[in-house]
Amino acid sequence: MILHYDIADVASYINWTYFYFAWQLKDPDEQQRLRAEAERLLADCEGTYHTHAIVELADAYSDGDDIVVSSTAWQGPRRLPFLRQQQADSDHLCLADFIAPEGYGSPIGNRLALFATSTDGAMATDFDADPYRKLMAQLLADRLAEATAERLHQQVRRQIWGYAPGEQLTIAELHREQFQGIRPAVGYPSLPDASMNFLLDELLHLSQIGINLTESGAMRPHASVSGLMLAHPAARYFSIGPIGADQLADYARRRGLTLADARRFLNV
Repeated sequence: MILHYDIADVASYINWTYFYFAWQLKDPDEQQRLRAEAERLLADCEGTYHTHAIVELADAYSDGDDIVVSSTAWQGPRRLPFLRQQQADSDHLCLADFIAPEGYGSPIGNRLALFATSTDGAMATDFDADPYRKLMAQLLADRLAEATAERLHQQVRRQIWGYAPGEQLTIAELHREQFQGIRPAVGYPSLPDASMNFLLDELLHLSQIGINLTESGAMRPHASVSGLMLAHPAARYFSIGPIGADQLADYARRRGLTLADARRFLNV
């Protein structure tokens, strides 16, 4: 499913905390001044730029540290390998833990959503004549891609997947992640391998929403987000942390990568 949004559709979902952090602003008055400028620029961009999302709801089951996904959108089941925490003081979690093994679990535990969002690439390049507005537009494009992921996740929970149809959360509650399930993004602590984007691209065809990948799996435009949506009530975020040589070799085998490429993609 491909969705397109006007800026006004997603602007209210922006988490301004990260916008202020990018500017290294801590003073509340300065933050409000900058936000007012940003909102004026967003108003100027309305109708010219848009954000985009692609999402696919798939049947899924776990097999060790892999999740096997199936959908009418692609031929046959596809295997997504994940990493597990290894530190002695960790809970030894893996994202595959939140999907039931084949033949077990509930409809919620045996499905997941694959997604990506992006903002029109031109928003980051059309302001070259004004360095300040260019920087402002680039940072807002990043926030809009994240806001689109927030809006999309809400739609997935309420309608597309529909496992929480009666959910009524404020924007602040959404930002505090008070909904059921998680939305781990590629490159973040529980999903640190950016090359996972190659697997998502094979399944979602990211170019449909204007995303292309570099040799390392980074997305272009930069204002893009990709990842998974898991609905299990016990699902939570965590950090993989250090990756031992044993797991690195096993992960490379499961991904079909050379050990050198696995090291490069994971920066270990």
